[in-house]
Amino acid sequence: MDMPVRRHTKARARVAAALVLGAGVIAATLVPTAAQAATNPAPRIIPELQTWTGGDGAFTLDGTGRIVADPELVEVAAQFAADLEATTGIVAEVADAAGAAPSAGDLVLDFDETLSHAAGGELFQAEGYRLSVTADGVEIAAPSTDGAFYGTRTVLQALLQSPGRSELPIGESIDWPNHEVRGFMLDVGRRFFTPEFVRDYITMMSWYKLNEFQIHLNDNEIARPAGGWVDAYDGFRLKTDNPAFAGLASEDGAYDRADWQSFEDAAASHAVTIIPEIDAPAHSRSFIRWKPEIGFNGGDSDHLDLSKPESTETIKAVFDEFTPWFEGPDVHMGTDEYPREGRDDYRTFFNTMADHIRGLGKQPRAWGSMTVMHGSAAGYDRDVTINAWNNGWYGMASALADGYEFINTNDGDLYVVPFANYYHGNGLNNSSLYASWLPNKLGSTEVVPAGTPKGAMFAVWNDLVHEDYSELDVHGLMRDSFPVIAQKTWKSTTPALAYGDFTTLQRQVGPGPGLSTIEQGVGTAAAGERSLGAVVTASSSGEGTPPSALTDGRSLTRWATSEDTADVTIDLGASAPTGRVEIDWAGTPPESYDVHVSTDGRFWQHVTDDVDGTTGVVDVGGLAARYVAVRDIRSGDGDIAAWRMSVFSPKPLTTGATATSSGVEAAAFPPSLAVDGNDATRWSASYVAQPWIAADLGAQQRFGEVVLKWEGASAKDYAVAVSTDGQAWTTVATRTGMATGARTDTVGFDPVTARHVRVTVTAKNLSPYLSLFELSVPSSAEPEAAITAEIAPAEPDLPDGSYSVPPSVTISATGTAGDVSGLEYRVDDGAWADVSGPIVLDAPGEQRLEYRALVGDIAVAGHGVVTVAATPSLEVEATVSSRCVAGAAVLSVRAVNGEEAPVSVAFASEFGERSFASVAPGKNAFHAFSTRVAELAAGEVTITASAEVGGETVSSTQVVPYEARSCG
Repeated sequence: MDMPVRRHTKARARVAAALVLGAGVIAATLVPTAAQAATNPAPRIIPELQTWTGGDGAFTLDGTGRIVADPELVEVAAQFAADLEATTGIVAEVADAAGAAPSAGDLVLDFDETLSHAAGGELFQAEGYRLSVTADGVEIAAPSTDGAFYGTRTVLQALLQSPGRSELPIGESIDWPNHEVRGFMLDVGRRFFTPEFVRDYITMMSWYKLNEFQIHLNDNEIARPAGGWVDAYDGFRLKTDNPAFAGLASEDGAYDRADWQSFEDAAASHAVTIIPEIDAPAHSRSFIRWKPEIGFNGGDSDHLDLSKPESTETIKAVFDEFTPWFEGPDVHMGTDEYPREGRDDYRTFFNTMADHIRGLGKQPRAWGSMTVMHGSAAGYDRDVTINAWNNGWYGMASALADGYEFINTNDGDLYVVPFANYYHGNGLNNSSLYASWLPNKLGSTEVVPAGTPKGAMFAVWNDLVHEDYSELDVHGLMRDSFPVIAQKTWKSTTPALAYGDFTTLQRQVGPGPGLSTIEQGVGTAAAGERSLGAVVTASSSGEGTPPSALTDGRSLTRWATSEDTADVTIDLGASAPTGRVEIDWAGTPPESYDVHVSTDGRFWQHVTDDVDGTTGVVDVGGLAARYVAVRDIRSGDGDIAAWRMSVFSPKPLTTGATATSSGVEAAAFPPSLAVDGNDATRWSASYVAQPWIAADLGAQQRFGEVVLKWEGASAKDYAVAVSTDGQAWTTVATRTGMATGARTDTVGFDPVTARHVRVTVTAKNLSPYLSLFELSVPSSAEPEAAITAEIAPAEPDLPDGSYSVPPSVTISATGTAGDVSGLEYRVDDGAWADVSGPIVLDAPGEQRLEYRALVGDIAVAGHGVVTVAATPSLEVEATVSSRCVAGAAVLSVRAVNGEEAPVSVAFASEFGERSFASVAPGKNAFHAFSTRVAELAAGEVTITASAEVGGETVSSTQVVPYEARSCG
């Protein structure tokens, strides 16, 4: 939901009397919780807060308050309310402070143009804010609409990480950016990106307080095809109804005026400025395709012939047509990589276009090219903001010396060409940027004084126009760079969090609310997470809150039901040892719930029952599981709902291990990062021919598997060796000819007992580079206590899931906690009995089998439900009577066929047997057995009937008693 927010420049007096309630108030009713023993630490926010003064205690939002805003901030408040609901589920009404005085329990957004901060200076005035959470409430005060908006992002991120997504810590932050420009550039000229994707990127950027989105609107493939430039791919992505520009827009994708306005609206409501770029005089194949006469070589070129006045006039006309669409103050005119032979015409074009753009009411921007073109900026218009993109063409030091305002967009640090073998084809080096880069640096080297660049911008260039990849593939490469660049441009100091902790925080806060396209599919798995993307079923769900939300890896989707109780089952796809279950409940936690696990979905071990609903983590203890069920979830106050249910493997044996290596490429990539349990951090080896990395597990361990997650600079050939003392090594596995690029190798071998494991690389895929995200030794430890049931046959043989013949179940208990005792079972709430062998479930219908035991002093229990089909029977009525004949008893047996088909009947008694091959429907079979005894004792006659029913033989047996008779 986007609410356009236009920049306000007109000052007005504060409505202090209407807004101030003590030190401020908060967005929903705030209930003080018990004071914490220590001062509240700063909430973890991306980007990190500039200042924080912590208090004690916290507030809990209960959803009954309003968001009360000054008139200048009502639109910010509306966006805040929409995002608050999406992020937390809390609904808050928006009220204009001009007509509704705030009261306790409301969040106030206070617009105060006089608010200032010495350290923040002009940057605070433009985009800063003060966030105060006190015993009386919370207030966001800001001298600008952008600053107020950023304050709401801080509140939302803090809530997102809190218990129930409803708590805020008491304290105060004064926050502002260190740089004016915190941006990203997307090349849509060479590859079309849908309007939905563009709006999503604008929205996502604002979540991290990035504020400039540059959109590169035209370009073409780099090299001239063999058939000439006429065969080259190009794209111009703006489409006007003006017939004078017919033929310019690309047929495979272009944005019309409505599309563009939707971009501007999204940007305005999210404190982002769009920087539109129309690139000339190089990269101009689209213009030459449209008007061949303005290009070199009769149009067989992608460079404008600037010796022709009509070339410049054509580009002026393009800017005249589309600049009225653009609401931001700056427009980019491109101007990079033109042939040096035309340098004088190029300089004239540069100056002419800069002046023309100013005449259209915009500030011009350009890619720096002066060093290559003329050796200096002599004669070039200085009132242009420069993207310093390459030291050879025109670097930051040159731009500073020449008096330009400039933005660090250095290609070596900040360019990505998706899936290319140059310019970070697999994504930026985020960990290095986080550790040592700043906007005034190239790599880790300072080239201009801090504060001299306006900021920095990273970029995607879609050079590979014929490669098959999608916009979501590009997002996969770039997703993790947005928070890193935000961190280093907002607060340009050494971050408080280590990079591994930062990536964990990034996963927690996600990409923000209001997204559609880039939130398709699943997110990223946390370390050891087994459940990402797993199939989930639930006993009930509300509209728009499906159970699949629990495992989709997205922070703002949830499952919910209005029922009083509910069950959820997660199918992990395969059975494996399981460490824990984590649940992020939404709203009020349930009163309690149970957690059960199963390898087959039929028999379940009870991990724990009646868990306190406020408990979000349940230890599974290494039990094997394919299915994890959270059952008998009993509602508390309101709906049952959860944002996430995650299942994790047991912690690997490398948790806490000490890593050593043959060397590192840089200090930012030590071997310890390969055993930290974080797939986003990595060891990067020195350039030796055969690098190695080793892990000391701290004690002798039993294992038979090593998992290696390689970065793009992966190993081709390597060996895995183990050692008990770190001196004598035994090779347990080798791999050769492994695939190029990033991959994960699971290396299995005969189980060994060792303390040390080492991987030695003998050949690299991207020599001299080698990099490893994670070296992990999975735990194979036996659980402390487990109870299992195995059924034979393993699967039911009838289509309805029932057994046609009674199955048998073997129950066993094992574990390291001690000896097994008290192994018992019962069926359908019957009496408990000792387990002495396989249990035959021979009663027809559904049967619940329960079992329990002690392993050491740990109680274990489980259950399963099995259905046995009822034995088919025939409708045959049988009677047995006796009489006396000549002093002896005669036994009379009769069977009447009630079926619609003939049946065969057999009588069996102690006095003989008689059979009838075919008894017609409605007819009977009769036989009198002569007993030859005067005193007939009580007994039984067995009557067996059989017939063909539905193509199958069906039999039924009756045992009919008779009474004693005396004939003496």
